[in-house]
Amino acid sequence: MLNVVSPFVGGRRAVLKAGTLGFAGLSLPFHHKALAAQQSDNRTPSKKKSVILIWLDGGPSQLESYDPKPEAPAEFRGPFGTVATSLTGVHFSELMEKQAKFADRMCVIRSMRHGTGDHFAGAHWMLTGRFGATTASKHIRYPSLGACVSKLCGPNQPSVPAYVGLPSAESVYLFPGYHGAAYLGGAFEPFDVNTEAKYLHHTYKTSVESPPCFRINGQIDEARARDRSSLMTSLDRLQRDVDRSGIMETMDAHHQSALSLVFGGAAMKAFDMSKESPETMDRYGRNPWGQYTLMARRLVESGVTFVTVDMPHWDHHSSLVDGHAPNMRVMDQCVAALMQDLIDRNLLDDVMVLVMGEFGRTPRINQGQPGIPIPGRDHWGDAFSVMLAGGGLKQGVVIGQTNSKAEFPVEREVAPHDLLATIYRVLGIDPTTHFPDFSGRPVALVDKPEGIRELL
Repeated sequence: MLNVVSPFVGGRRAVLKAGTLGFAGLSLPFHHKALAAQQSDNRTPSKKKSVILIWLDGGPSQLESYDPKPEAPAEFRGPFGTVATSLTGVHFSELMEKQAKFADRMCVIRSMRHGTGDHFAGAHWMLTGRFGATTASKHIRYPSLGACVSKLCGPNQPSVPAYVGLPSAESVYLFPGYHGAAYLGGAFEPFDVNTEAKYLHHTYKTSVESPPCFRINGQIDEARARDRSSLMTSLDRLQRDVDRSGIMETMDAHHQSALSLVFGGAAMKAFDMSKESPETMDRYGRNPWGQYTLMARRLVESGVTFVTVDMPHWDHHSSLVDGHAPNMRVMDQCVAALMQDLIDRNLLDDVMVLVMGEFGRTPRINQGQPGIPIPGRDHWGDAFSVMLAGGGLKQGVVIGQTNSKAEFPVEREVAPHDLLATIYRVLGIDPTTHFPDFSGRPVALVDKPEGIRELL
């Protein structure tokens, strides 16, 4: 268990529940689960690598991003042209103009496939590596990539969370949804930075601030906190003697985490965006997507192991030009700025950037929904793209190929478990690691642990 750095907290493990923190008059929602940073008996030694997941909730188009088809008929290729990348012979959509300059540092998978157009099934599959949830039964069945990394690696530095959601981890309107920990337990849920302002489109004017729990830091007395904290430690210990369900263990973790966050100092500095220059903030974009991507860089630089940046609102059945295209341009700016920042700071080999959604969009353009005659694309799980960069992966690699209309893979089909096994291996995690599920049955992180050999 992580030790609290604050001078007034000592002893074996932390004390108070992060969901209540009554000793300081602090009230955090339970889904503000702080710092899933405990060690476990099967923890993998950290290689000091980290992951920033840019989650494009709703499903981005492969043709308007990393797999354009300029020679396809108009009803497939869409209204946008292409741009040459820094990788010879490889083109992106013109909406990806900024990222195109970094293609020689990227790994682009053009042949992802899981075969479902169900938002919930697709999101669960991409984030956990396994089929599980569906529209008819939405609850999470298996732990997410981020939760597994949190449990097996912990944070790269003390006093910061292992796993953070910006502003709040979600998938298909579920918080944390398939970013959650499932049977690993609540201690490994993401620490959500702001559940008061979440699910933000890039056009929202909401200010990007440090977690609300920091607001009380200057309002509480540490001696008073120590006394209340000690009392709650005793009460929790008594309760654990009669509670063998694991709930108290989770509460201990949340209590420890919250104290570290509020008083430790390191986390507060990591979340403090005022430390960034106006020029850097402009480069990322003065919008929630840009500023939270910048915050993600600050967090991994400070020792957070896994950060999810939520960029929702991609389900454009009728808004290819007015909805999807603006999203692409903003996301392009965010990712390009992140790439440049990581390169400039010599962090790219240690930080993996992952850009994906739950599926792609239909290759054939539709004519819009009834009453909204704006061309769009529908759900498509038979061929879509994922971008990875950094973390020690090979650079300048394009995996797989789709047919001339981006309908299905014709070369090197890649499944979600291949993607996640690759990420686990890069982080030094054995993909065959097992954990007991809700029924006690041992379940491996992924069924097929080989990963994408071309990237490793």
